[in-house]
Amino acid sequence: MLQIQDLHVEIRGREVLKGVNLSIEKNETFILFGPNGSGKTTLLMTIMGFSNYKVTKGKIIFKGHDITYAPTYERARLGIGMSFQRPPTINGLKTRDLVRLCSRGRKIDVGLLAKKVNMEEFLDRDINQGFSGGEIKRSELLQLMAQQPKLLLFDEPESGVDLENMALIGQVAKELLGQGLQPSPEASMKKLKQLREVSGLIITHTGYILDYINADRGMVMYNGRLCCEARPRDILEHIRKYGYKECVRCLI
Repeated sequence: MLQIQDLHVEIRGREVLKGVNLSIEKNETFILFGPNGSGKTTLLMTIMGFSNYKVTKGKIIFKGHDITYAPTYERARLGIGMSFQRPPTINGLKTRDLVRLCSRGRKIDVGLLAKKVNMEEFLDRDINQGFSGGEIKRSELLQLMAQQPKLLLFDEPESGVDLENMALIGQVAKELLGQGLQPSPEASMKKLKQLREVSGLIITHTGYILDYINADRGMVMYNGRLCCEARPRDILEHIRKYGYKECVRCLI
């Protein structure tokens, strides 16, 4: 699904990512940990193709396509979707209209999708205008539900969210990743996986999202580099006990 090769990225002349190598398979969910300022969001924004993030070396391959220098809209059309940690307010654009744009011309029932994330009352409001943290996250999920991407990028889905919203966000994220699907008696699990072929790359600080989704692998990003690959829950437990200090030794 995604292959990143020796990726170096600068922001305003400062190198943030320093040789990142990462491979995510189809149907795989990958968790990314790391302290603030380590480059996690930069990695997601670079994968999504935002212009402030300058690739100086390396490649990003998505489903066999080299998208290293592709525009953001082309990456979205190919099947990459992102839930932002702090998405902007967009005055003059209604939530309903953005959801329709995200569907790329497919027939969708906007009201039905909105009901799944308790957003019916927000459809005719400007994007994120006066939304709480939980409402913003639900709006992001609504857009992803309409887009149906093959690679889902989540930047701290727990950020600014209370426990009630977290349960809803976790459940919808699970469904978006194809983990909530149940095979019919005549369909094998192998066939089901072939049908969904959805992968995820998720940044988390608290680990709450792990209570709702099945994560396959995890790594720690520290000072612009990846290290310490292990099972996500093992990494989280280690961080809770010892912090990130051992990651420094791994990178020396």
